[in-house]
Amino acid sequence: MRLYAHLGRRGDDRIGVLTDAGLYTAGQLAATGKAWPMATYQSICCVLADDGWQPAFERMARSAAGHRKPRTPSARRALPAIQHPEKVVCVGLNYREHAAEGGRPAPRRPLLFAKFASSIIGDGDPVVRPEGTHALDFEVELGVVIGRSAHRVAAADAMDHVAGYVVLNDVSARDWQGTPQALAEGEKGDGQWLRAKGSDTFLPMGPVMATADALDPRDGLSLRSWRITPDGVEHPMQDGNTRDMIWDVPALIEFISRAITLQPGDVVATGTPSGVGVFRDPPVFLDPGDRVRCEVEGIGSVENPIIDWDDARPS
Repeated sequence: MRLYAHLGRRGDDRIGVLTDAGLYTAGQLAATGKAWPMATYQSICCVLADDGWQPAFERMARSAAGHRKPRTPSARRALPAIQHPEKVVCVGLNYREHAAEGGRPAPRRPLLFAKFASSIIGDGDPVVRPEGTHALDFEVELGVVIGRSAHRVAAADAMDHVAGYVVLNDVSARDWQGTPQALAEGEKGDGQWLRAKGSDTFLPMGPVMATADALDPRDGLSLRSWRITPDGVEHPMQDGNTRDMIWDVPALIEFISRAITLQPGDVVATGTPSGVGVFRDPPVFLDPGDRVRCEVEGIGSVENPIIDWDDARPS
């Protein structure tokens, strides 16, 4: 099953179900009279607090399919699948080929960093290039959504704590990150990754959360990304597969939960495959007017325009 976060007709946040036939909106699900008040929940994070959320949505979707005509997804404005996680834990250098393209050995243990909820934007929302950076890059990633609290969880039990998966774009300011290929002569990075990875709008997320039983990254899911220039030309960037992961999802949850308790609605960004812009010859960075699209097999995609900081409207 694929849950779909969208804006309702009255401007409220809602949750639908995306099927091969189309989108059954929250209103259509509520009209079935099944599993009320589950259909009134406004966020997937809220839904995860209810142990019976998945069978309830499956019942509503089956009933809607028998009595309602699905909408096209474009009929409703897409929202990020998870809007207000308590935390986003990210994993660096978790794909063998990505580590190799940067001339680095595979890490001996997962390399963790974090992003903030303020980094999250939805499909179509602009990524803002902040003042002072000239080396904006992006990375397609598989995001894991936690469904049950995970504290010191063994890898063998880790999947019991996974609600599903989302598409992520880990936007990165490579000069602030200190990546040598992005630095001008005499320039230095921040010495750590907080600003380079955690700035506002630096985590586009697709509207779909595919449930954990809908796919298995260990079977091999393709991850692809494109830079779309203002002339409309789509430039392929990344084309990888989750089989190249160094640590799979259960191993990551085991490692993270030893020190950091994962709560329902938290997101784990599991790393990116090779093909990022900074390690190309010459390096490729994003400019205002570009668009970026990231896609994960079995889930969907997220696409966003790039704008400069002085073109962004103050919030």
